[in-house]
Amino acid sequence: MKTNSTNPKEDLQAIREIMERSSKFLSLSGLAGIFAGGCALIGAAVAWFVVLDTGNVHYDEYLCSVGASPFNQVSINLGIDAIIVLVAAILGAFYFSYRKAQKSGQKLWTNSTRRLLGHLLIPLVSGGIFAIILVLRNNTELVASVLLIFYGLSLVNAGKFTLGEIHYLGLTEIVLGILAGIFINHGLLFWIVGFGVMHIVYGIVMYYRYER
Repeated sequence: MKTNSTNPKEDLQAIREIMERSSKFLSLSGLAGIFAGGCALIGAAVAWFVVLDTGNVHYDEYLCSVGASPFNQVSINLGIDAIIVLVAAILGAFYFSYRKAQKSGQKLWTNSTRRLLGHLLIPLVSGGIFAIILVLRNNTELVASVLLIFYGLSLVNAGKFTLGEIHYLGLTEIVLGILAGIFINHGLLFWIVGFGVMHIVYGIVMYYRYER
C-alpha cells in the first residue's frame, strides 16, 4: 500500500484508520442516542401521567397484578406506548446514522453493519422473549431488570464492531438492570435512567467527540 507520507508513523496511522473503517461500523450518530433518549423520556412521561394516572395506578401493584390479566387496558396501553417509543427510536437511529454516513461519504449497509446488527439482536431478542415469558407466567417483578440487563449485554456484544463508547453504555445498562432487580418497586425509574438519561448523555458525548 502506498501513501503520500514519508513518515512511517503517519503511514501506520493511516493503515490503522483504513482497517478500522473496514471492520467497524462508524456511522453511529450521537444525535441518534439523544433522539432515542428523548423518545424514552417522552414515553415514560406518557406512561406515568396518562397510563398510570400520575401514580394513582401504582407501578409496583400493577406489576404484581398484570400476570393475572396480562391483556387488561393498562397493560395494553403500556405496551402501545413502549412499541411507539421503540419504533421512533429505531427510525431516528436509522435516519441520523444514514445522514452521518452520507456526510462522510461512507455506505450505511456494509459487512460491518451486518455483523453489528447480528451481535446486537441475538441478546436483545432473547431478552425480549424472556420478558414476555415472565409476563405470561406472572413473574413480572423482574421484567424491568431483565430488559435492562439484556439490552446492556447486546450493547457490550456489539461494542467490538462500532465505536468503543457503546461498550461502556452497555455496562452501565447492566448495572442499572441489576439495581432494578434489587429495588423491584422502582423499575420505571431505572428505565427512565437507563433508556432515557443514559442515552442522552451517551449521545452528547458521541456528538461532541466525533461529529462537532
